[in-house]
Amino acid sequence: MILTPIPCAQLGEALDRFASQLDHPDARDAFARIRATSAERASRDVAERHRLQALQLAEDFGVPVHPPGAHSGFNWDGAALDACTEAYVTLHEIAHFVLAPPERRRLVDFGLGPGPDTRERAAAEAAAVAPLLEREADEAEASLLGILWEAALGQPALASFLDQNWLEGLDRSAARHFTEVFARLQRRGLIDPALLPS
Repeated sequence: MILTPIPCAQLGEALDRFASQLDHPDARDAFARIRATSAERASRDVAERHRLQALQLAEDFGVPVHPPGAHSGFNWDGAALDACTEAYVTLHEIAHFVLAPPERRRLVDFGLGPGPDTRERAAAEAAAVAPLLEREADEAEASLLGILWEAALGQPALASFLDQNWLEGLDRSAARHFTEVFARLQRRGLIDPALLPS
């Protein structure tokens, strides 16, 4: 959900302003890759191809996935991912899996509390173990890592960048926040020297 929607006619100028505030060359290059993708979600056959790419990435990372048709009240139920979600949601959850310490991987929604798509919200809140600041940091890192995977796969990363509010505070802190989160991912070894998520 975009907190402050930007009209289509003003999007290019807003993205230019954001890019101009990125002082870190690697962060600037990563944003350029995101910006080169579509701001519109894929549909039908393309969306299904993207979903299958995301599931392949889950397999590559050793992330368990429920078989098709098995529905859960969570995107991550402490054992496996829901296979029936959109590609960008799956990539975001894979990022949470990669970021989570082993003890949090056994918890619904990685012990971070309910996400926007969580249907069993009370159970997810009861399973939350991470303090609020840790939740916020993890959420930002998972968001950006998932978006970078979308860009690397040629999926509509810009749509997720906008949906996940990376332009919020455009003239105050948005570019600094992006750079700080990107740098944390680099320090954790999750961005390779070619500026692609590893």
